[in-house]
Amino acid sequence: MTTTDTSGVPAVAAGRHRPLPIEPAVLTLLRTSDDAGRPCLPYTDDEGGAPLRCCLRRSRPGESIALVSYAPLRRWAAESGADPGAYDEQGPVFVHAEECGGPPAAGPDHPFVHAGALRVLRRYDARGRIMGGRLLELTDAPDGGFEQALEEAFADPAVALVHIRAVEHGCFLFELRR
Repeated sequence: MTTTDTSGVPAVAAGRHRPLPIEPAVLTLLRTSDDAGRPCLPYTDDEGGAPLRCCLRRSRPGESIALVSYAPLRRWAAESGADPGAYDEQGPVFVHAEECGGPPAAGPDHPFVHAGALRVLRRYDARGRIMGGRLLELTDAPDGGFEQALEEAFADPAVALVHIRAVEHGCFLFELRR
């Protein structure tokens, strides 16, 4: 089933894998100082369309957002006790400048997944070590091939989580956990 997100871009309906936004407590910290130690600098998004990791939707024109540096594997490792070593990386993500309430409870869509998009699925084990990745060009099929790629990623029982990234800018989009 294909649905449409708030920007009018088709989104893939989720199967058994639910995308995770950045946790509210982490967002509170990022809105003060990001994972690179830089202060948060909010601005008004005049055009809209920025992929927001706090609520897993695209921004609307006029919303106050910020571009911050985020280290998703580092944050997961702190929760799980893993040590990702050299696989710990940080990169830019867009978030609302103020608390937004997160994604809707009834919104299981895989955000930022639409026909023609290039995505990388990176698999990590429970130690935080990368187990490989896959480049995926989403098709016009109802789910773009995304759910099948996730099933393949989680087929290995050693996979603890999968990060979805945009190829164009390398941005972290969202995480899925076993």
